[in-house]
Amino acid sequence: MNDLKGLGRKYWEERYSHHQTGWDIGSVSPALKEYFDQLSDKTINILIPGAGSAHEAAYLWENGFKKVTILDIARQPLIHFSQEYPKFPQVQLVQGDFFEYSITHDLVIEQAFFCAIDPSLRERYMMHMYEILKPGGKLVGLLWNHPMNSDQPPFGGSIEEYQRLFGEKFDIQILEEAKNSIKPRMGREEFFIFKRKG
Repeated sequence: MNDLKGLGRKYWEERYSHHQTGWDIGSVSPALKEYFDQLSDKTINILIPGAGSAHEAAYLWENGFKKVTILDIARQPLIHFSQEYPKFPQVQLVQGDFFEYSITHDLVIEQAFFCAIDPSLRERYMMHMYEILKPGGKLVGLLWNHPMNSDQPPFGGSIEEYQRLFGEKFDIQILEEAKNSIKPRMGREEFFIFKRKG
């Protein structure tokens, strides 16, 4: 696996080993919970890359979505999730580099992954999302609308950047301030739905 810009497997394993997981809010994000609750087709294939503790995956699994794949470059959160949810299929717990993952899905959930990769990889992120989403598939989640760190995660961003980055390959259906963010993130998160063109 690649150790891109020093933010590869070793970096994230150390973060988990030292309990440096400040991005983990301890439960499913309210904005994503609201989105999940209105989904009617529970047979769709869902991917959550850079899932970490995977609270979103747990919520989906507990609510009847059985085709959920969790992808993370670090092994520790996958082991922990497996212990918490022993009936969750092991084949749907994938340790690997997102940029080397090639299975296509109907829906990809973005939660604190985009801001964790080096900003120089954002164009590559967008193109790979396009490649692993089926035509008409959706990328849904939360993105920072706030300047953050320049030397380590989380890296920030802006609405203008996201429109410019995703606009050619995706229909930007929603990109707006999340109204139900947790208090520390209020006013700094954008909820979005990007639909793959083609």
